[in-house]
Amino acid sequence: MRLENIVKVAKRFGIGEEFVENYGKYKAKVDYKSLYESVKNKPDGDLILVTAITPTKAGEGKTTTTISLIDGLAKINQKAIGCLREPSLGPVFGLKGGATGGGKVTIEPHEDINLHFTGDMHALTSSINLISAVIDNHIYQGNELDIDPNRIVWKRALDMNDRELREIEIGLGSDKNGIKRTDHFQITVASELMAILCLAKDEEDFIKRVKRIIVAYSYDDKPIYLEELRISNAILKLMRNALNPNIVQTQEHNLVFVHGGPFANIAHGCSSLLATKVALKLSPIVVTEAGFASDLGAEKFFDIKCRIGNLKPKATVLVATIRALKLHGGVDFEDLDKENLEALENGFKNLEQHYQNLRKYDVPVVVAINHFKSDSDNEVKKLIELLNKNYYPFAFLDGYLNGGNGSRELASKVMEILETKRSNFHPLYKLEISIKDKIETLAKEIYRAYGVEYSEEAERKISFYENSGFINLPICIAKTQSSFSDDPKLLNAPRNFKLHVKDISLSNGAGFLVVYCGNILTMPGLPKIPAAVKMEDERL
Repeated sequence: MRLENIVKVAKRFGIGEEFVENYGKYKAKVDYKSLYESVKNKPDGDLILVTAITPTKAGEGKTTTTISLIDGLAKINQKAIGCLREPSLGPVFGLKGGATGGGKVTIEPHEDINLHFTGDMHALTSSINLISAVIDNHIYQGNELDIDPNRIVWKRALDMNDRELREIEIGLGSDKNGIKRTDHFQITVASELMAILCLAKDEEDFIKRVKRIIVAYSYDDKPIYLEELRISNAILKLMRNALNPNIVQTQEHNLVFVHGGPFANIAHGCSSLLATKVALKLSPIVVTEAGFASDLGAEKFFDIKCRIGNLKPKATVLVATIRALKLHGGVDFEDLDKENLEALENGFKNLEQHYQNLRKYDVPVVVAINHFKSDSDNEVKKLIELLNKNYYPFAFLDGYLNGGNGSRELASKVMEILETKRSNFHPLYKLEISIKDKIETLAKEIYRAYGVEYSEEAERKISFYENSGFINLPICIAKTQSSFSDDPKLLNAPRNFKLHVKDISLSNGAGFLVVYCGNILTMPGLPKIPAAVKMEDERL
């Protein structure tokens, strides 16, 4: 594979060399402030979201489809820029692996992107842990702010899956080692600071949001804001380079911004608003992706990112595979290569619910069928029959094997949607309604639960936040990605279940409430055989 110098790629998409800060030949950052100032008066391009059905071991290929669409649009002479999230080292060395596409549709240099990249994750992790260190030092040095050590809500972070750090004891040993207390780590991509990086409109907005972070509560229930620790400028110094979006290229030399990486199951799952805003000024079409399935990533893209960033998406691509639909329809993973029309038709209910949910935002939807070699002619015929019966626009995709040429059908279908269908985007719920009403709207309208069950802790937190004035905020649901419900074993389109809300936390700087459902964890663990072990026989 021959890559072009990233400066050359950037120039072709309207980014002059004066705005590019190279990190080697093939990856770079752009000076956001100067670049946006130079293009701010240009009209915005059309924003397309790529999302997917409920993920399974069979694979859906959402990132692969996103990159395919960018290259496919170029093949039919349509200029498009991509906006993707940065991979986290946790999944790279854990269960999921990398997040740079596959086959002939990848972003490059893929190994650099999957690992250290340009240092954004290091800057975030360092900033998060600086905050923790200053909080504990403040208490040790006299505790002028009267912080209750048992009500510190800011968690330390590590960009790695490490279940041993979910709950720890710190300050052990001598009194000189600090105040003894229970503390917690979360993975870096779940931290509020990652959300702030991705939702900030510019450097000034970033620092305002950082100052608004509530890190703890005092003995008399007073919130302690990060601004009171007097370290916001230190955080900005650590994060200043990380605020500038990163640029890379596809195998076919099309431009992709890769910036910010919150997970969609435990965070809001969208790449940075900074990258999206500047891409929309540079290109008539911008293709972005939200994490996991539409019940998580797309919902948060619409209800959080678009609301905060005043974005107006013009179309949505819903990715599915025949293999995944058969798994949702009851086929065992080991039998997915065998033809099974009955399971395919049963599993189509999962696609149907995702499609119906997406249409509730009044944005046109096209279904992308990521084609696998194991798909039989009869299965393809059956799926086409089901799609046509429901009047769902669709296209088949062979980007993995054939690159942009295998993506022409999807690219043409997307252009047809943009040219013939009108988007009247609106969020699903109003901010003014109560916290419970927002949660229950998502539970019933998106997940199709028949009710919500709240723990005593969740009830207490809801009452506390509403009495404290934190009502007009969007909701970020943290739940399993493997089901519409909070039970990962309930595949397809389950009904007659309740959503179980265990806890709620306030991300005041990011500007939303995180609602924890089921047994969701903000620090993942490694599988029995981590991806890191599978790399043992690779040669760099």
